[in-house]
Amino acid sequence: MTELSPTRTTTRSGGRAARRAARRAPLAQDLRPIHPGLTGGTYSPMTQAEVERIHHAALDALERIGLADAPQSGIDYLTAAGCTLGSDGRLRFPRTLVEDTLAIANRSVTLCSRNGETDLDLSGTRVHYGTAGAAVHMVDVEGRFYRDSTVQDLHDAARICDALDNIHFVQRPMVCRDIADNQEMDLNTIYACCSGTFKHVGTSFTDPSHVAPAMEMLHMIAGGEDKWRERPFVSNSNCFVVPPMKFATESCLVMEECIRHGMPVLLLSAGMAGATAPSTIAGAIVQAVAECLAGLVYVNAISPGYPAIFGTWPFGLDLRTGAMTGGSGEQALLSAGCGQMHRFYGLPGGAAGGIADSKLPDMQAGWEQMCSNVMAGLSGVNMIYEAAGMHASLLGFCHESLILGDDLIGQALRCVRGIEVTDETLALDQIAEVCLGGSGHYLGTDQTLSRMQRDHVYPSLGDRTSPKEWAENDKPELIDKARRRKEELLSRQSPARFAPDLDRTLRNRFKIHLPTT
Repeated sequence: MTELSPTRTTTRSGGRAARRAARRAPLAQDLRPIHPGLTGGTYSPMTQAEVERIHHAALDALERIGLADAPQSGIDYLTAAGCTLGSDGRLRFPRTLVEDTLAIANRSVTLCSRNGETDLDLSGTRVHYGTAGAAVHMVDVEGRFYRDSTVQDLHDAARICDALDNIHFVQRPMVCRDIADNQEMDLNTIYACCSGTFKHVGTSFTDPSHVAPAMEMLHMIAGGEDKWRERPFVSNSNCFVVPPMKFATESCLVMEECIRHGMPVLLLSAGMAGATAPSTIAGAIVQAVAECLAGLVYVNAISPGYPAIFGTWPFGLDLRTGAMTGGSGEQALLSAGCGQMHRFYGLPGGAAGGIADSKLPDMQAGWEQMCSNVMAGLSGVNMIYEAAGMHASLLGFCHESLILGDDLIGQALRCVRGIEVTDETLALDQIAEVCLGGSGHYLGTDQTLSRMQRDHVYPSLGDRTSPKEWAENDKPELIDKARRRKEELLSRQSPARFAPDLDRTLRNRFKIHLPTT
């Protein structure tokens, strides 16, 4: 047999090494197997007739029952739009008013990033995953205990999110419990998040009077009010209702202030099935849809076509104990059903996903987080909140779990992308080539190698080694790998940190609790 010359051997070896290096190199955005805004909507837990029944039930609830406790300004806006105020103090919404509002509602909302590189297009059924939850505790995975969350924890979470490809936005995942003054907490929440990430940020305000100083801060960060209004990179997560079917007076006033200042609004209805919403999945969705439709009318009565997210967030309840459960199959169905209603209306929508009832990032947390994240994504929810890091039914947040969640969401996004059926992917020619005189397998074929990165999502921390390799690598624990990744990320300076002059100006104007770096 003729031996290969050294030159030829070197060439082949070099070519193989070059191909391996090319496969390891980051893919161009358009060639990656997953990315923000993949189109979902292939999963429908309800028939079209059932969706329409929920829609009509929600309209009936608004017309017959209405909502109580609107602020006087809200009453003025809504009665001017066509609502009626009953002697019982409840505002009722005629069906025609709701239908007219749906006709003018904004269906092309874009949530801006601060640097313009990670904007979120919420049209259609484009799916995005991110944080939220406003937990009051941090999970210490080493000590296996819970402690109060701090502004430093929040800032670190934002920094970590900025580096994770599958976390697409950063809504406040925890409360700064080390800041006693509520206005300072609201302002420091914005500072901590925006100095940690360029991605879109969501936040809340505890009082309407806090919006104006927050806007002053945001104008400074943006470089002026005109630049802020052109590209608002922070939205208001607004619990404008107190289920069942009551407006949250103070939150409504916050919403009005945010609209005046050009901040997009998440209309958030978060009833608990069996407590503040009907125990049935269909009934909880009806109430959430009715409440969010009322909020949509409210927003459009103030400013027609204003950017608002239809935030139906009904939560599950363990009826044995009365405790909230975010990691159940029922929760997954609630969020998926809400996603189907968003599609029915053609509105930008948000729902909960990825909540774990488990106290630590363990196997229970894995199945709980994956179940609702996949189902919400497949149903086409635009904004899937609380998708990573949330434990103890939203009471605790965990940095290591956030990092592991990036891997988990990557697999969920691959499910959302679905199956591509084309002449190329049907692979009939390849089957013939391999089976009729070929090698008898597909390993190493040009087609396999050319698609190994475009079609497959590989975990960053998940372990796919053999038991032998696992043992040779000292049997690494997933949590330990996540902890090391966290330490690595936090050892770097944040790319999103403010320029020194801007930071100095912000600190001179506001009481910033984060230490300077």
